[in-house]
Amino acid sequence: MTIQDIMRRLRPQTISQDITSFHGLQTVSTYNTNRADASAAKLQEVYQAMLISQKIETEKLALYRAISDTARLAEWEFHNAVLAMKEVVRGQYGSDSDQAQAVGLKKKSDRKRPSRKKPIAIAS
Repeated sequence: MTIQDIMRRLRPQTISQDITSFHGLQTVSTYNTNRADASAAKLQEVYQAMLISQKIETEKLALYRAISDTARLAEWEFHNAVLAMKEVVRGQYGSDSDQAQAVGLKKKSDRKRPSRKKPIAIAS
């Protein structure tokens, strides 16, 4: 028997088939086994544990998504406030000031003027 990798999730199709098999077993009235891990009581117990865990996971994912949306919106709000602050600094102190450079803007005098490229002579 191959070693099971329990670190990966089972496919939803596999879980659906397992649930169908479990519900089908409930119609078999003569099912009896000596294996504790395959008894009807154990199957019912682990089925309920799976349902509870899936419910908790769904609730936590919903909370995570809500918190993630809140954080994303807060990041955008902060970014837009910083952009507005940079515009105010540029307007109040000028685009060639030390204050503009202090908030992360490049001084106008530090910018390189574009230079023309010399045309390449084609040898014929």
